[in-house]
Amino acid sequence: MLNTPTNLNSSGSNKTTNYFNNYFMPDVAVTQNINDAILSYFQEQTSNIESAKLLVQAIIETAKVQRQNPMTVLAEFQNLPTDELNAILTLYLNTSRVPTSYLGVKIQPKTSPLVTRTILV
Repeated sequence: MLNTPTNLNSSGSNKTTNYFNNYFMPDVAVTQNINDAILSYFQEQTSNIESAKLLVQAIIETAKVQRQNPMTVLAEFQNLPTDELNAILTLYLNTSRVPTSYLGVKIQPKTSPLVTRTILV
């Protein structure tokens, strides 16, 4: 007789099991050319190599989650006007985040009028 507990879900049908089954999957591999193309675009936009490297990593990871080609994403960003890039980039990076950790979004909690009345300014 096996010592396998019967109350464990081994079929992979719930979110936790799916997460851990895919946890050790290899990361997406992009070529150096793709990395350099995205890096040069963001270095041109930000004038900072370190922030450009971080943006490249975030774009590649988000493209992996969204099952998109990073070069297609780069082409879409290149077609945007410069003044819209910041907002669209924030929205794109938020597509793979949970709502409590959105980037660039400030959620102001609603306070009771009785509480705000007692706070001295």
